[in-house]
Amino acid sequence: MKLLLILFTLLVGATAYANEDTIYTDTNSTVTSDGTMTTDSTVTSNGSMETTINSPPPSAISPQISASNSDLCTVGVAGAVQTQILGISAGRTVRDMNCEKLKNAKVMYDMGMKVAAVSVMCQDERVFDAMLNAGTPCPKDGKVGDEARLAWEMEAVKEEIERDQNNVINKFFDENGEAKIGLGVILSTLAFLLLL
Repeated sequence: MKLLLILFTLLVGATAYANEDTIYTDTNSTVTSDGTMTTDSTVTSNGSMETTINSPPPSAISPQISASNSDLCTVGVAGAVQTQILGISAGRTVRDMNCEKLKNAKVMYDMGMKVAAVSVMCQDERVFDAMLNAGTPCPKDGKVGDEARLAWEMEAVKEEIERDQNNVINKFFDENGEAKIGLGVILSTLAFLLLL
């Protein structure tokens, strides 16, 4: 009985097919009188195989700009861009002007030049306003205290007068197009006479 079951399985499953590739399987089984079973199998396969190699993407590595020394007032900036064809990377250091100002003021103060150190700090508009609001104006032309306050006020008045005078001249030329034309004619006539 077992022998018939094996024979039936081999005969029924003698041919196999695949969807995309063609695979043929032929099986022939023979049982002899002494109980020996002989099986011949032939497998024919027609197919194609594709191999896709995925390589890691190329990389542009940005340079490391180290400014780890605490006495330097520089900041490292670096960047990189990579495409499938070309990679570019660059880096540089940038000066930190505020850090330099603080270090200069500290060195001047340590050398005993306190007024000069305060003057360096007063270059920052926020410090200048804070000093003025505290009643201790920034030094001006070697003057400190009330004398410095008076010098700063005089400077502000001078700047305002200059600004007003410039506004009068600008107003004159902005309002009078004829004045511009007349001035242009006079200057071109003088230039022509100089060239003769």
